[in-house]
Amino acid sequence: MTHPIISDLSKRYTTKLYDAKKRIPVSDLTVIYEALRLSASSINSQPWKFIVIESDAAKQRLHDSFVNKFQFNQKHVKAASHIVLFAHKTHYTRDDYAKVIEQDIEAGRTPEANREAAFGAFAFAELNTDAEGNTETWTKAQTYLALGNTLHTLARLGIDSTPMEGVDHEMLSELFADELRGYRCDVALAMGYRSDENDYNAPLPKSRLASHQVIHVL
Repeated sequence: MTHPIISDLSKRYTTKLYDAKKRIPVSDLTVIYEALRLSASSINSQPWKFIVIESDAAKQRLHDSFVNKFQFNQKHVKAASHIVLFAHKTHYTRDDYAKVIEQDIEAGRTPEANREAAFGAFAFAELNTDAEGNTETWTKAQTYLALGNTLHTLARLGIDSTPMEGVDHEMLSELFADELRGYRCDVALAMGYRSDENDYNAPLPKSRLASHQVIHVL
């Protein structure tokens, strides 16, 4: 099949080793950040925070978070150009959703007169809130929508990536306490450019189950 979308997804793979000398240009970073911002979420809740690890100091903090486990991902921290921490709000409230509604009103999506009526959608958030006010099962799922959107964006830009569920959320909460207060990070994304000589995964053929095994049209 020849289509730009299929071409993007066919070329995308999980990078195993980065070229530390190569950096993502600012022009592409601007596109990536906007793609993150425009990602879809349930009831347009946007219950997330995207923390971009760019400076050497921030990379050292992230590097230190692997002291206890998931050391197989530690090598990406300083070699990749940038890493994004996908963090979700652990206790998403009506006040959080009010910010979304205010933005809707400012953007002209929701009339001011319909402000209270717009809170009707928040009932879905309440369905996903436990007795202690925890919303993590729901809000964490939203970060994966943003992650998938970003993976395709990177593929279109010709930028390599490595999704990493192997991160220590407890250490991240300690080392990035100010940035993550009220949020939790369970997944990150390394971004940059592969090491052409040493990334064993780059030349391997893509392997997926056959279409008839996973797609059922009724």
